[in-house]
Amino acid sequence: MATIRNPVEWSADQLKHAAHAAGEMGHSILGDRRDGAAPSIREIEIAELRGALEKGIDDLGIFRSDILFLCIIYPFIGLVLVWFALNAELLPMLFPLGAGFALIGPVAAVGLYELSRRREQGLPAKWSNVLDVISSPSFGAILTLALGLMFLFLLWLGAAQTIFALTLGPEPPASPGQFIIDVLTTGAGWAMIVVGIGVGFCFALAVLALSLVSFPMLLDREVGLRVAVTTSVGAFVKNPRPVAAWGLIVAAALFVGSIPLFLGLIFVMPALGHATWHLYRRLVAWD
Repeated sequence: MATIRNPVEWSADQLKHAAHAAGEMGHSILGDRRDGAAPSIREIEIAELRGALEKGIDDLGIFRSDILFLCIIYPFIGLVLVWFALNAELLPMLFPLGAGFALIGPVAAVGLYELSRRREQGLPAKWSNVLDVISSPSFGAILTLALGLMFLFLLWLGAAQTIFALTLGPEPPASPGQFIIDVLTTGAGWAMIVVGIGVGFCFALAVLALSLVSFPMLLDREVGLRVAVTTSVGAFVKNPRPVAAWGLIVAAALFVGSIPLFLGLIFVMPALGHATWHLYRRLVAWD
């Protein structure tokens, strides 16, 4: 027989649940591993990147109907960024917005990691399982890391705006055509290109080091954010050539996928996302 509780009892239970959830989130952000020894980092060869890409493409083939539907959002976001830049007289920010989209790409791929993880473990996997990330024990850490990458994205936009102001700015360009001419035919324009690429490279390197294996690891095991990020940076340091090659592959694929109105990202983003999961499995071993 059901018991009707008074408001005080109900409120006390809700406070207990909230405190437990907050504690779990705090542990997922700051805590260490709960389920065994710390992971070890493997050394891999550049040739192994091909295997990760092949497995990623294979996953895309399995999940194509679900994933391609979900990934329509990527070109949509890209077109929104273009519209924003062109209609808000922020033309100089058009390239930084497009390039900076790659800085938050690891966040957009979290659901893809989850599908690859489920397939690898023989679990049922469909588009709705993307939402299972929310119930992950490490969701607090995933969210915190995602916010960190978003912060880096905003820092990059601020740096890009400053670079433009110190070279071709601070006044906005008179027209798109004149802006292109100024960028390609003036010393200030080339200075903006060189400095912008250099600064952007530093941001991309930081994101690559922080997120190379951290997001997949947080989904795969119940680890704290510190362990995940430390392992990711360790994999970056231990495998400089393969990781650099991976970064170039990702940059080239995103560039090619962005050319036809960002439509290629419908295929490029899920392939890279699934491949990143398999790269994580090659880089990190659990004893």
